[in-house]
Amino acid sequence: MLEHVNIEKVLFLDIETVPQYPDFNEVPGKMRKLWEHKALRLSSNEEETPESLYERAGIYAEFGKIICISVGFIHNYSLRIKSFSGDDEKTLLREFGEMLNNNFSRQNTLLCAHNGKEFDFPYISRRMLVNLLPLPDLLDIAGKKPWEVQHLDTMELWKFGDYKSYTSLALLTEIFGIPTPKDDIDGSQVGQVYWKENNLNRIVTYCQKDVVAIAQLLLRYKGMELIEDQNVVFL
Repeated sequence: MLEHVNIEKVLFLDIETVPQYPDFNEVPGKMRKLWEHKALRLSSNEEETPESLYERAGIYAEFGKIICISVGFIHNYSLRIKSFSGDDEKTLLREFGEMLNNNFSRQNTLLCAHNGKEFDFPYISRRMLVNLLPLPDLLDIAGKKPWEVQHLDTMELWKFGDYKSYTSLALLTEIFGIPTPKDDIDGSQVGQVYWKENNLNRIVTYCQKDVVAIAQLLLRYKGMELIEDQNVVFL
């Protein structure tokens, strides 16, 4: 599988996002009304309110923000990981975009994430536009034909063309014998760890582990050996 993909031309990626405000009471008036409207469509029972649902705001680019982007690339069977993180979303997005344009866009690079086509890639693109930043070449897909888009999605690849719903990275790593990245927190806890515990470093570590897992999963898809722990380097 994926014989045409050069593993050293793939940039693996994961993002962590949170609601833009610590809690619903701090959301400005107009945005609060817009979230209330959004929450009406998200609610599944009468007990769910816009306030109780606000912890889910981080998964929507209009109401959330990115606090970490971790990337990884393989060279000589060593996986090198770098993260862009911080409270200032515009700064980390600018640095990430500059890294893409300066180092990867003209080298036939493929971006790879788990559920990346539905979440990571469009979320980054939307937040870049909100922050008035130019889209890197690898994310600017407007007008491109499907086969011209340089994106890989390990969840989409697992579907093999069918229409099954979401298959988690945790499940796929388990069935392929890959060490789980979910040994501390999971995505549903990121907002609390950021806003309540003020522990960004913990979130960065979690994000980096996901990147390692995505890279290992693509290797398994290609029938290749996993990268040994001592060959994972954090830059």
